Amino acid sequence: MSLMDWKKSVVYQIYPASFNDTTGNGKGDLRGIIEKLDYLDFLGVDYLWLTPIYESPFNDNGYDISNYYKVNEDFGTKDDFIDLLEQAHDRNIKIMMDIVINHTSTEHPWFLESKKSRDNKYRDYYIWRDGQDGPPTNWESKFGGNAWAYDQETDQYYLHLFDITQADLNWENEEMKQDIYEMINYWLELGVDGFRFDVINLISKDQYIDSPAIGKELYTDGPNVHQYLKELRANTFQDKDVMTVGEMSSTTIEECIKYTKPSRKELNSVFNFHHLKVDYPNGEKWAIMPYDFIELKRILMDWQVGIDQGNGWNAIFWCNHDQPRVVSRFGNDSTEPLRQKSAKMLAITLHCLKGTPYIYQGEEIGMTNPNFNSIDQYRDVESLNAYDIMLKEGKSNTEALNILKEKSRDNSRTPMQWSTNRHAGFTSGTPWIDVAENYKTINVAEAMKDEQSVLYTYKSLIKLRHEHDILTCGSIEPLMMNNESIFAYKRTYQDKELFCVANFSKEAVKSPYEINDNNILIKNDEVIDDILEPYTAIVWVNEIKG
Repeated sequence: MSLMDWKKSVVYQIYPASFNDTTGNGKGDLRGIIEKLDYLDFLGVDYLWLTPIYESPFNDNGYDISNYYKVNEDFGTKDDFIDLLEQAHDRNIKIMMDIVINHTSTEHPWFLESKKSRDNKYRDYYIWRDGQDGPPTNWESKFGGNAWAYDQETDQYYLHLFDITQADLNWENEEMKQDIYEMINYWLELGVDGFRFDVINLISKDQYIDSPAIGKELYTDGPNVHQYLKELRANTFQDKDVMTVGEMSSTTIEECIKYTKPSRKELNSVFNFHHLKVDYPNGEKWAIMPYDFIELKRILMDWQVGIDQGNGWNAIFWCNHDQPRVVSRFGNDSTEPLRQKSAKMLAITLHCLKGTPYIYQGEEIGMTNPNFNSIDQYRDVESLNAYDIMLKEGKSNTEALNILKEKSRDNSRTPMQWSTNRHAGFTSGTPWIDVAENYKTINVAEAMKDEQSVLYTYKSLIKLRHEHDILTCGSIEPLMMNNESIFAYKRTYQDKELFCVANFSKEAVKSPYEINDNNILIKNDEVIDDILEPYTAIVWVNEIKG
């Protein structure tokens, strides 16, 4: 695969249920994505990553797949998907599918068969164990509670690291693996250009024993995970022109170098989430604290330098369908000017890092958290579970809602804001989840009219990524790591060095580096006498004098 094919690419993530509805049923669909391809072409992105579109009961928004071969009828038909592929390819846009092969829905035919008896052929497709005066181990589900569910009919427990309706697959079973390979090859033959593998580093479980903690050290980056990925690649996408990215849960730099180092033949790139836990007090998601800016820089730069030196490859991102909106989280959405400026600053800071940039739908126009005021507005199973737990722990309704306003996955799942029309132009019906109330100000139609909008900053950054090899190939050096206001780094490639300096604070600060006004690549404000106003970011390039 050539450098231009994916390392210089920018990926746009689509959460189909909330992107664009053409039927009026309140949920986005594949025809809705087709309808917006010209907009995505205008933006300049190279890949569209679609979160799962397969048949699913949607207990976890499609990450509980009940049929890998069928398109969820809420999104359309297989013919709609083929049309999307063809029309995207006509615009030189590639399609990346989201694949969940750590677990399936408990409504998947494999699991329904597995439940019938202990000697059923499909029993060993999943992880079943006898109890020990209760669940087999003390492992905790990522969604709360014990990770084992009891089946009375066969008197055993099955493992579910996520929701109780998401049963973990047994990757020690060769027949199950062959069925997975066959399914992935089916989508490749259909013309898919890439895969994002959900929580892929959890597929190899270690001993099924009690944990001193909650179990994740026994199933994260497990003993056979690299072998499983080598086999997966060899049997499916090896020697094919596709891009692969693995979502990595609670992983390490050392492991991710192994996952992505080209000579190891596993994956192209990895997502990690450590930098998105800098507002978790003592590692606790469901609590509020200001984000730790120094820690944010440290984590991002540790991964940038570590992966680069190990010849691996990062996916770089601020937000996705599981994270709050970045401008509400690390920027400032208190006023319209500050929202726009801080959204541009965040974009510039991220897109000049090393790795493949990912844009989550609406990020390019600076969409914010919706600030829901009632639990009835939430749909996310993790958020609803957390709300119940918080109330049981003694928090008031107001306290619990304030935490959800900052931390819920639904913050990013509200409908895409297309226009000032009713429901932000997302649907003619009733949306499955409420639209953020600020849609009349923040929407694509208004952004398209204003060449100073957040949208045009993203468009410019994508163009720069395509045109400047230093953004792809340059080494990276962290700068000013202990400064409490400035995020800065240097990229070096051949005879050039690129500086990115951003002021993340509400106060003006002086740049410690003399800004080269003649070679500015991008900025979001004027900089006079090297003074960076609040939320100002600037990038310039110098020739290295020999």
